[in-house]
Amino acid sequence: MKRFSPIAISLLVASSFTIANPPSSLGKPEGKLNIIAWPGYIERGESDKKYDWVTQFEKETGCKVSVKTAATSDEMVSLMNQGGYDLVTASGDASLRLIYGKKVQEINPALIPNWNTLDPRLSNGAWHTVDGKHYGVPYQWGANFLAYNSKIFAGKAPDSWSVVFEEQKLPDGKSNKGRIQAYDGAIYIADAALYLMQKNPALGIKDPYELNEKQYQAVLKLLRAQKQLSHRYWHDVTVQMNDFKNEGIAASSAWGYQINALQGEKFPIAAVIPKEGATGWADTTMLHSEAKNISCAYKWMAHSLNPKLQSGLAEWFGSNPVVSKACTEKAPGGSDFCKSNGFERFGQIAFWKTPQAQCRSQTQCVPYSRWTKDYIAIMGGR
Repeated sequence: MKRFSPIAISLLVASSFTIANPPSSLGKPEGKLNIIAWPGYIERGESDKKYDWVTQFEKETGCKVSVKTAATSDEMVSLMNQGGYDLVTASGDASLRLIYGKKVQEINPALIPNWNTLDPRLSNGAWHTVDGKHYGVPYQWGANFLAYNSKIFAGKAPDSWSVVFEEQKLPDGKSNKGRIQAYDGAIYIADAALYLMQKNPALGIKDPYELNEKQYQAVLKLLRAQKQLSHRYWHDVTVQMNDFKNEGIAASSAWGYQINALQGEKFPIAAVIPKEGATGWADTTMLHSEAKNISCAYKWMAHSLNPKLQSGLAEWFGSNPVVSKACTEKAPGGSDFCKSNGFERFGQIAFWKTPQAQCRSQTQCVPYSRWTKDYIAIMGGR
């Protein structure tokens, strides 16, 4: 996968940038819509005909949807910098970079009729709201689960992230060395920090995204040791699923999407949120500052809050809806997706956000540009 250079964006003060006011009305739909999305987020029934929230939208609006998938937040930011897209389903570690980098524009909730149906835990999320202005519409959220091969673990779930950070013997009697994976993205540094919050409380980490130099160096030390255990740094969901099936992977961080897909194939995989908690993502559909298809974009943002879409997407992706009513909506597969995907465990998740030099819990924190540089070096074995 192509590597992306650290993006030098000042995140110091919200008043340091201006973006044009949002529209007060919409014109005729332009006939097309270009979206950057995570894999599995924009389905038209091609993988499974039961999961299709694009076809009817296109029929009702005349807006033909084109999707470019991205595997990491850095890739999404890079694509948005290139331009030519209308919307992006950005996670919290990308959204503020896009806002302060002037790549997305403020939206007008009054043009989204079902805005008031949003889960209040998300409607004013700090990852899409700056100075009381909204820069997108919440789409889905979820945890970065600890996924594990339930056959290897003899049916007993691991209760700590130590299984992917420290060498140890697994229940099958073999070492975890060469049998675990880590995420191919600098934001994964927060997973290690979250683990050390309990493993070594003397470090004084209060927020896994706000690390002083001493804390940061301790986290890097842990990640360098993990490098010696890792089979692969994953970013491609299909590759990770194949690794579980064919390469003997025992445990890894993973999204609900891979877990659901493997369980659908009857592969012995399960997932937990360990005792340390988990990092997670709250994704927002954001409008490019130079979007060409404004009316179609607003129609899609409104469509995305439909409880039927939210329930089908949550079941398909292994995520949670941003509209609470969706939890009572029957999903195509008939599962109790809100229960299985952790809808009530919101408070246990440390949601992705962009690390900044100016931070709340410390006098000075290590910024994301350092995270990116140092994590690439770790993955490269330095």
